[in-house]
Amino acid sequence: MSAPLWPAPTAADPVRATVPLPGSKSVTNRALPLAALADGPGTVRLALRSRDADLMAAALRALGATLTPSGETASSVDWEVVPGPVTGGARIDVGLAGTVMRFVPPIAALAAEEVFFDGDPHARRRPMGAILDALRALGADVRGDALPFTVRGPLAGGEVTLDASGSSQFLSGLLLAAARFDKGVTVRHAGPPIPSQPHIRMTVRMLREFGVRVDDSEPDVWRVEPGPIHAREFTVEPDLSNAAPFLAAAMVTGGSVTVPGWPAETTQPGDQLRELLAGMGASVERTPAGLTVTGTGRVTGVEADLRDVAELTPTIAALAALADSPSRISGVAHIRGHETDRLAALVTEINRLGGDAAETEDGLVIRPRPLTGGVFHSYADHRMATAGAVIGLVVPGVEVEDIATTGKTLPEFVSMWEAMLGGGAP
Repeated sequence: MSAPLWPAPTAADPVRATVPLPGSKSVTNRALPLAALADGPGTVRLALRSRDADLMAAALRALGATLTPSGETASSVDWEVVPGPVTGGARIDVGLAGTVMRFVPPIAALAAEEVFFDGDPHARRRPMGAILDALRALGADVRGDALPFTVRGPLAGGEVTLDASGSSQFLSGLLLAAARFDKGVTVRHAGPPIPSQPHIRMTVRMLREFGVRVDDSEPDVWRVEPGPIHAREFTVEPDLSNAAPFLAAAMVTGGSVTVPGWPAETTQPGDQLRELLAGMGASVERTPAGLTVTGTGRVTGVEADLRDVAELTPTIAALAALADSPSRISGVAHIRGHETDRLAALVTEINRLGGDAAETEDGLVIRPRPLTGGVFHSYADHRMATAGAVIGLVVPGVEVEDIATTGKTLPEFVSMWEAMLGGGAP
C-alpha cells in the first residue's frame, strides 16, 4: 500500500515568520545514554520527542534504566532518568535511527546476557560492521554483521582500531559507553577521513560535561578513562539542522525567517547553515533574538564540501535545483548509507520534476532547469520529505509522498510549515 501524498503548499507571498524549534535529536540521543549510565539520577530537559528519541528512551528502559517523562508537548519532554544495572535479555527496536543502532550496542555489551537488535527493513541495509567488529575485538560476543544481530558482554574495554569513515556514529557509540568499561577505551581510527567531524566534537564535549575524562589530543585517537559518568541536569539545545527547510523558505520566497534561541556557541553541524546560506545569496544575521535569514527570491548556485554537514545535503540540493546557476556538492559519498541512498534519491526526485541533477563519486552536480509539479518521493527519509516541501513553495503541484516520515526528528513539521506560511508559529 502506497503512502499518502501531501500537497506541498505554494507560498503566495514572501514568508515572514518566527519559527521556534524543538530540541536537537543529536544532542538528545547522546544525553539520554549518558544520563542512563550515570552515577545517580539526573534530568534531561527540553529533549526532543520524536520517533528516533522515543526509540532511544525505549532501548535504555529495556536495558535497565528508568525514564519518567514530565512537561510533555508534542515535540519536547523533560526526562527524569534513574540509572540501573545494565541488564540483558532484551529485544531492542532501532527503527531507522542510526543513533540507536550504533550507540546502544556498546551499552548492551555491559550486560552478561544476550541483547537482540532489529529495526525497519531499510535499517538492515545500513552499515554496522565497523562498530560490531570493534565490540568483538574488545571481547563482546556479537552474532551478525548487520541487523538483526545480538550482543553479549561483559567486556573490559581496552584498545581498538576501527574504520569510522562510513559514519562518525561508529566512533561516538564506542566513546559514549567507554567510561563504564573497566579499562576504558582507546579508539584509533584507520581509514579515510571521518565524516561529520562536528558530531564527534559534540560527543567529546558532552562526555566532558558529564565528568568523563577524554584525551583527543592525538589525531585520529581518542582515549576515554574508566570512571564515573556524573549525574546532572542537562538542557538540550534547539535542533539547528531542522532549521534548514524553514530558513530555505525565506530564501526561495524572498522573505525572512527567524529561529529563536540560536546558540552563540555550539558543536551542532547545523550552525554551518549560516555560512552556507549566505554563500547562496541570503542575508544572515544572528542577534540575541535568534538567527534571521532574509532572501531576495533568487538563489545562487554553490560549490560546497558538505562532509561535516552531510545531513544538510537534501535542503542544499533543493535550493540548488531552484538556483540561477549550477551547483556542485561534494564530500558526501557516505550518505548513500543513510536512511536511504540520499544521492540516488535526490537525483531521481529532482529529475522527476524536470530538473537536471547527476551523481558524482562523492556528491551531486545540479544544473537549474524550470521545474514542474509532480510526486516527490520521501523514501521514508525525513530530510527528503522536507526537501520536497521547500521545492513545493515555489513550484505549484508538488506532492510529497509520506510527509509523516518527518516525525523521525520533527513530529510537528506539517503544522509548523503551515504556521510559517501564515506568518507565525504553531
